[in-house]
Amino acid sequence: MKLSFLFFTLILGVAQMSAQLDIKYEKHTLPNGLQVIFYEDHDVPLAAVNLWYHVGSAREKPGRTGFAHLFEHMMFQGSQDVQKGEHFRLLEEAGGTLNGSTSTDRTNYWEVVPENFLELALWLESDRMATLLTSMDQEKLDNQRDVVKNERRQNYENRPYGLAWETIAANLYPPEHPYHWLTIGSMADLSAASLEDVKEFFRTYYTSGNASLAVGGDINPAEVKKLVEKYFGSIDNGKAVPPMKKWEPALTGQKYLLLEDQVQLPRLYIAWPSVPEFAKDDATLDLLSGVLSAGKNSRLYKTLVYDRQIAQDVTAMQNSSGIAGSFMIIATAVPGRTLTELTKAIDEEVAKVVKDGVTPRELERVKNQTKTSFIYSLQHVGGFGGVTDQLNRYNVFLGDPGYFNKDLARYTEVTATGLQQAAKKYLPADRRVILSVVPKGKQDLKAGS
Repeated sequence: MKLSFLFFTLILGVAQMSAQLDIKYEKHTLPNGLQVIFYEDHDVPLAAVNLWYHVGSAREKPGRTGFAHLFEHMMFQGSQDVQKGEHFRLLEEAGGTLNGSTSTDRTNYWEVVPENFLELALWLESDRMATLLTSMDQEKLDNQRDVVKNERRQNYENRPYGLAWETIAANLYPPEHPYHWLTIGSMADLSAASLEDVKEFFRTYYTSGNASLAVGGDINPAEVKKLVEKYFGSIDNGKAVPPMKKWEPALTGQKYLLLEDQVQLPRLYIAWPSVPEFAKDDATLDLLSGVLSAGKNSRLYKTLVYDRQIAQDVTAMQNSSGIAGSFMIIATAVPGRTLTELTKAIDEEVAKVVKDGVTPRELERVKNQTKTSFIYSLQHVGGFGGVTDQLNRYNVFLGDPGYFNKDLARYTEVTATGLQQAAKKYLPADRRVILSVVPKGKQDLKAGS
């Protein structure tokens, strides 16, 4: 399969450090509020459908968590004209692929099909948007509730280090903050959810007026627009969903937390409140995480894993979401080492960045890595991170589907001085959450006093 001309152009752009992405699209809004984006790419006879609902776990309320993720499952349980399991069967028999995911701030569903089956994918998405409630009953809810509970057991309760993320979220964000709980929800809330609770959540958020649809690939936008109007045009737009306010929590000191778990090696988690996605300093903190841990030449890897050999792995990341963000460093100790040692070594490396900054070569390296990763994702017209997914991401969060070049510019414009200032501002040693996950009975390995 040949790569598109666009892809070769983008790779050349990375080499020249001046890539300009020429991704042409059309955007229309139907009378019922559904925003529709069309993108043509005729290199491969495939079509992609990507639908975002602007709802995630942040729209839930204490005592009623896990609903957004539950609907990721419920949306495949059949609707008025599609029986349970038929959504998968029809698309897979057509040679297509499909998936969905839920985050704090959005839920998305996508299909990639041979272009002659595009109408099938559009019909399936429209049918469940319009008629899911007509076929939702207690049996389906109970079935998928059990599936989600089992998923929680597998990925959290019964997985080594699995409860770390939930513990950090609960301590980094206050109880009333929408990020205080994980997308998976709690067992108690899932058990307590009634059929009417779940239906009301769907009526509120899974509407045409709260959705963005991107259709791309080997398509004729004029023809696809008619199909979209045919299948989605009569769907009720629902009540307007108010935007969420940015809420960046502040810590007044250090929180030392401890979990004993069925693990062999102790693991350290350090988390600081940072900034939301696309906010000032978001890209800078992304690049800072790369300087600290991306690759074997990164500062933390070289010091902790290679030189001092006190950790077997280390990762830094800027977790930015719609209304808030966090910066995290995670490191697993080697046998015989404590998390206090790891904390001290990490603090020393962060302090060096604050005091002396980073080198031009370090900054250029992480900028190149970021650009390359971004451009590689655009090889794909559909699926997670593909062009249609990015069009929806920019449209939902920024109202600008064509934000590609501005997004890259956020990174290319970061300076070494800006990175040094961000480290000083957002990674103070006296305001953070420090979680130690240690083997049962090995509390002496934890960080702190």
